[in-house]
Amino acid sequence: MAIDTGPLRKILELEQQKGYLNSAVIGGLDSFLSNWTSQVLQLATSRQLLARFQKLRLTNSDYASLTETQRKEWIGEVLAFLTELEGTKEKVTKVASPPPPDPIAPKAKRPQPAAGQSPDLPITAVKGISTTLAAKFKKLGVNTVRDLLYFFPNRHLDYSQRKYIDQLSEGEEETIIANVWQAQEVYLGGRRSTEAIVGDETGNVRVVWFNNPYLAKKLDTNTRIIISGRVGLFKGSYVFQSPEWELVGVGDENLIHTGRLVPLYPLTQGLRPRQVRKLMKEVTDRWVGSLVDFLPGEVKKRRNLLELPQAISQAHFPDDETVKARARVRLAFDELFLLQLGVLNKKRDWQETQPGNPLSPKAEVLDSLLRALPFTLTPAQQRVLAELQADLAKPRPMSRLLQGEVGSGKTVVATACLITAVANGYQGAFMAPTEILAEQHLATMRKLLSRVGEETETEDSVYSFSGLLPRPLSVALLTGDTRQKKKQQLQERVRDGTIDIVIGTHALIQKEVAYHRLGLAVIDEQHRFGVEQRSALRQKGFNPHVLVMTATPIPRTLALTLYGDLDLSVIDQLPPGRQIVKTKWLKPNQRASAYAFLRRQVSEGHQAFIICPLVEESEAIQARAATVEYERLSREVFPDLKLGLIHGRMNSAEKDKIMRRFHAAELDILVSTPVVEVGIDVPNATVMLVESADRFGLSQLHQFRGRVGRGPDQSYCMLLAQNPSEVGRERLDIIEKTQDGFQLAEEDLKLRGPGEFFGTRQSGLPDLKMAKLSDVPLLELARNEAIRLFEIDPKLKKPEHELLKKELTRVWPEVGGEWS
Repeated sequence: MAIDTGPLRKILELEQQKGYLNSAVIGGLDSFLSNWTSQVLQLATSRQLLARFQKLRLTNSDYASLTETQRKEWIGEVLAFLTELEGTKEKVTKVASPPPPDPIAPKAKRPQPAAGQSPDLPITAVKGISTTLAAKFKKLGVNTVRDLLYFFPNRHLDYSQRKYIDQLSEGEEETIIANVWQAQEVYLGGRRSTEAIVGDETGNVRVVWFNNPYLAKKLDTNTRIIISGRVGLFKGSYVFQSPEWELVGVGDENLIHTGRLVPLYPLTQGLRPRQVRKLMKEVTDRWVGSLVDFLPGEVKKRRNLLELPQAISQAHFPDDETVKARARVRLAFDELFLLQLGVLNKKRDWQETQPGNPLSPKAEVLDSLLRALPFTLTPAQQRVLAELQADLAKPRPMSRLLQGEVGSGKTVVATACLITAVANGYQGAFMAPTEILAEQHLATMRKLLSRVGEETETEDSVYSFSGLLPRPLSVALLTGDTRQKKKQQLQERVRDGTIDIVIGTHALIQKEVAYHRLGLAVIDEQHRFGVEQRSALRQKGFNPHVLVMTATPIPRTLALTLYGDLDLSVIDQLPPGRQIVKTKWLKPNQRASAYAFLRRQVSEGHQAFIICPLVEESEAIQARAATVEYERLSREVFPDLKLGLIHGRMNSAEKDKIMRRFHAAELDILVSTPVVEVGIDVPNATVMLVESADRFGLSQLHQFRGRVGRGPDQSYCMLLAQNPSEVGRERLDIIEKTQDGFQLAEEDLKLRGPGEFFGTRQSGLPDLKMAKLSDVPLLELARNEAIRLFEIDPKLKKPEHELLKKELTRVWPEVGGEWS
């Protein structure tokens, strides 16, 4: 057999270049020579060759003990011997130097159709996926082949730019192509591991794979290998620690883990990165052709979008950054386009397929209500009220989203609209996400109405107001905690029409509740309700008008996407006199001073909120955590003050009792879970202290801050954070400096994305895997294309839209309505 002299020649020439310092190989030249000669002598067939090896001391070199002059002479002799050897039959052609370090750009295989196979088959239809493995994927929401194809990586590592070893930089993600000089099993940190020395024509580098001793057997000397990973520094020398690796094959198109843009997928216990990556490569190559491209050809052509199979393949294993970006645009466009078509269809379904009930403005009634108010409506309130009254007067049902900061006066506007409905002979429903909020709305409405007419409580939870309308106006509260007998009585009165306005929670949409003549449904804090609940309330009446209100500022882009079926009104002006709440992010060592400041405010006659940390496991655990904190504060920090506790596990009577005491200033401090976020109005409260503030989003922190500053006195918001992440620190910096809720919402969207923006995903809406709702141009592009298609073919009856219609029916089973 032939002898490969290339590795030894490279090392010796490199040693010459480095000045004979015994630094060409990590561990020294003697170790390398011992390993190289032992392998060569197994191949050698000539005694003469063996004698030359011994004469040159190749089998026992002791290079480390030689002087510089001796090293120079010895290397010269060995190189001369190699030149001689390379001229004989006992040789192979020297291993060619690797090509210049050009980018490694593997070209993805053209997607091959999975003939006759449906992408909606379970993932066990994929070769190599057992029922055990399928159960692990199920935890990630992956059940079908289609789910797998849309199981996109979180990000990609760029291993496509090859470097020479002498170009490596500490801390960078790098890719090299090298020869394995030696590989052995070693113990590192008490764990069996693999250590290798690899090199190219510019140098050598150490590579270690922790807790993976079996790799040593796979890496034979002189094996060509691609290594991609982060470069570290150990005792002054570069080292790759547990990098990705692949043997150099026939062609680059087979690279999966190295030498390319390498995908990093979401994982769960029992799934390994290399395992998932290899599986996803096989799935995209074999199954992507089973997907049908539903996007109309004219849209793809007009917007220069990739074909769907190509976009899916390139989203997983892109050829380069450019085509990766194009794949994301195509897939994100799909999501936004389908979403817009769905909400447009819903809007058409609600507004055009059934007539609405036009409600005339009733100027006299509205004027008497507004004149009785202790304040004048702001210009923004007046503008929005005019928009709503114009909608109510139309023969098609109103579908409108009303946005406004805490304290901007949305409830006054909503009350005016509800009274308009009652003045026209219809009922009104006002639905809130929590019982505390429902009770707050009832209290606000009673306060407003009692200024116009006389209030009498006809019975428990039912209030009557005379003087505003020709007949008494009745308002009732209906929640989940309402006693069963009372609940049945209220339901009967709602059914026979003797209750004009009913305020409540989810109890308002239960199947037992029927309305006599529902004209207007007001839904507060929409992001707590899914589309299904909104639709259920709507179905309680003959296509009533719907007004959705939120105190959570929602960026316009997000509102257009998630609420594209609703017209948008914004109260973008606070009543005069509303002050700026001074906000400060405090470090852990400032906790004592925060408590001292809070105590001073209480001593001056004010009150304070303390928000307990967000506990995500469950409401029960969150309640226990709040109870423990309440007991600690009562016992150790504020033993002389009166504290109250509210958490989500309390029933409405318990919460109401505490809130009434706090509102009446019988309590100095209210300790609460995040249930306090919306609705509670205590003008005497001037301090908001939020624990673990870095765990809340900007919009939620802004909501907490809005609980104080409701009275005439300067108010303060203190944010405590133990050890915030980089994103957490960025959030806290922003909220310290910014009071504008809409600006905070835009920042929140950028930092956290739409899913976290709302805390939980809205039920009834399709998932967005690729679309970024902060990408305004793409969002508007998709919306414009959806509107254009709707104008041409609103029911998608044209043959060229048949595939799109099927896809819409698949992704919008609840929301999309009937496409017919």
